[in-house]
Amino acid sequence: MAGEAAPSTQYVGTAVVATANGADASGLIVAPFDGTLAAASIVPLTVLTGANTESRTLQVFNRGQAGAGTTLAASKAFVSTVNAPALDETALTLSATAADLVIASGDVIEVKSLHVGATGLAGPQLLARLSFSRTAGA
Repeated sequence: MAGEAAPSTQYVGTAVVATANGADASGLIVAPFDGTLAAASIVPLTVLTGANTESRTLQVFNRGQAGAGTTLAASKAFVSTVNAPALDETALTLSATAADLVIASGDVIEVKSLHVGATGLAGPQLLARLSFSRTAGA
């Protein structure tokens, strides 16, 4: 029956391993139900201090059912003055395009820690935390 699906919001986390300069890392989550990505954040084990030229960007992609999608749902560039404190939650910026936030049950969601520049910035081990909101009736 409609309205009986629970929970209406679900938080899912994935670990992303620490990376050296010049390396990237990813964590994967499978969307629990049809709905939208309502929030995305990270909790690094150690401080992530942004820097210009050689930096790090965290991105959340919806890779779809087959794992080949390219929809960028959320991101944050850790450049000069943009930091993530150790053991504290730091929000990522959701896409302003509503369609980029739509998920289907079983979609593969990738959280990517990407080096930017020739060597990039070393990335700490972190927990990525995503909040999914269920589509009414799903």
